Amino acid sequence: MQKRIMGKSGLEVSALGLGCMGMSFSYGPPKDKQEMIALIRTAVERGVTFFDTAEVYGPFTNEELVGEALAPLRDQVVIATKFGFDTGVDPRAMKGSGPVLNSRPEHIKQVAEASLKRLRTDVIDLLYQHRVDPDVPIEDVAGAVKELIQAGKVRHFGLSEAGIQTVRRAHAVQPVAAVQNEYSLWFRRPEEGLLQTLEELGIGLVPYSPLGKGFLTGAMNEKTTFDSSDFRSTLPRFTPEALKANQALVDLLASIAAEKKATPAQIALAWLLAQKPWIVPIPGTTKLDRLDENIGAVAIELTPYDLGKIDAAAAQIAVQGARYPEKLEQMTGR
Repeated sequence: MQKRIMGKSGLEVSALGLGCMGMSFSYGPPKDKQEMIALIRTAVERGVTFFDTAEVYGPFTNEELVGEALAPLRDQVVIATKFGFDTGVDPRAMKGSGPVLNSRPEHIKQVAEASLKRLRTDVIDLLYQHRVDPDVPIEDVAGAVKELIQAGKVRHFGLSEAGIQTVRRAHAVQPVAAVQNEYSLWFRRPEEGLLQTLEELGIGLVPYSPLGKGFLTGAMNEKTTFDSSDFRSTLPRFTPEALKANQALVDLLASIAAEKKATPAQIALAWLLAQKPWIVPIPGTTKLDRLDENIGAVAIELTPYDLGKIDAAAAQIAVQGARYPEKLEQMTGR
């Protein structure tokens, strides 16, 4: 497995990480705990060193899973987790006002202490603010994490779905190692200024949903249905009409994959890896064969010609459907 360094932070991780959320939260019922522990440990054997979780996933159960799985391998891995929601309110309450944010400095410190226990570790390698809290100045958030870093409880500071000016303001108080944003061939907003800002400041990008929440694997079509416990059942981009309209993007990936003797998922990940040397996607999976398939993307080389061909074809495809319901979309880009 190749390694990558997040910008100027010195944080070195495997070129692909593993997003662990879906093992216990958001994509249907929680999966079998022992099977997921085995999968996480197999990922380490395959060379994956970067694991992503958050207190809100479950809540709490995903951190506990990741902590138990990685405790015997702690010195080999980098663990990222997140604060920023009020977990006293069910995070799945997407209706009405949606999830409740809380990034008050005293809350951040409480969350960090609780996360350390659940993760069975004495230091969090990368601690992200999960969503920007408009009621708390980002300077106060960065200052709180800076104090945790000075206390030896956190190594690096990250932001998720933050706007460009917020990233700049936070970085001025405590250097930001990584920004985690959705980025893939079917969601390219980071190209509208964020990538340039991160390059300027020396910050890594961690794309979540790099396979379009499963869509870019080619495993779905307009007849695909989602259980009510599956987050995708609430997303405009996963209606039958949108799935049908967006199939052209999967067809594009499939045509490139056929030339490269690869899969659509591998081409989608290879495309991301080819964008910048400081980009580290974190595809999630609960299946060993998918884990191996994703890891295989690291070995695929897309030439400038390939990338130009993909971009030219993708530019002709208008992706249909919003990625989030309005309340959740309002929490991004602040």
